[in-house]
Amino acid sequence: MIEEAIKLAIIDEFTLFRKMLKGYLSEQENINITTHTSDPFELLNRLKHFPADILLSDILIANVNIIDVLKTIQTRHPEIRIIILSTCTDPKVISNLLDLGIHGYISKSDEPEELVQAIMTVANNRIYRNKLFTEALYYNKQYNIKPGINGFSASLNEREKKVLQLLWEEKSNREIADQLFLSVRSIEKIRQDMKDKLGLKSTVGLLKYGITNRIIEPANLTA
Repeated sequence: MIEEAIKLAIIDEFTLFRKMLKGYLSEQENINITTHTSDPFELLNRLKHFPADILLSDILIANVNIIDVLKTIQTRHPEIRIIILSTCTDPKVISNLLDLGIHGYISKSDEPEELVQAIMTVANNRIYRNKLFTEALYYNKQYNIKPGINGFSASLNEREKKVLQLLWEEKSNREIADQLFLSVRSIEKIRQDMKDKLGLKSTVGLLKYGITNRIIEPANLTA
C-alpha cells in the first residue's frame, strides 16, 4: 500500500513529450514529478538534490549511451527503480536491459493507464510483467548461470523453487510469507540466498533461471 507520494524522475530526449507526460502524471494521485530532463549529466546532478523512487527512462537518446547512464544511476542511487518507456520493442534489446535489473518496460504506444499501473506496481517493489517484459524473458533461453561451488552448477531446493514460482505469480514478500507460513524476513533472506547461490543480481535474473531450468510451471508461462 502506497502511503506517501511516489517521487518520479523522467529522462527523455523530446521536451514536448516530457512536459506532456509530466502534466498527465502530475494529475494522478500519489505521483510527484521531482525532475525531468534530456541530459543524463543534469539528471545525475539533480538526483543529488531531488531524490526519486522511480526513474522513467527512454533508451533512444541521441549521442547518449543510456546503458552506461542507467548503470551509473544504479551504482549511485541503488534505491531508484527503473521503468523503461520507449518506442523500441525489440525483444533482444529488452532482454539485454532486463539483465540490468529494470522493474518494467512500457512501449510509448501503450495506453497511458498502463504506465500508471506500472508505476504503482513498481512503487510497491514489484516487477511490472506485461507482454513485452515476458517475451523478453523468453528471448534468450541460453541464459548462462554462473557455476557454483567446485565448478558444478548451483541448484535450488524445493522451498526456493516454491518461492521462485510465487515470484513469477507476482506475489509480494508478505503474500509469499503467508502462503509458506514464514516471516517476511525469511522470504527476503531466501530471495537473497538464491541470488548469491546462482551468482545473480536481480529478481529478473531469477525469473530467467526459472524459465531456463523449467522450474516455473508451464501453466503460468503467460503474459
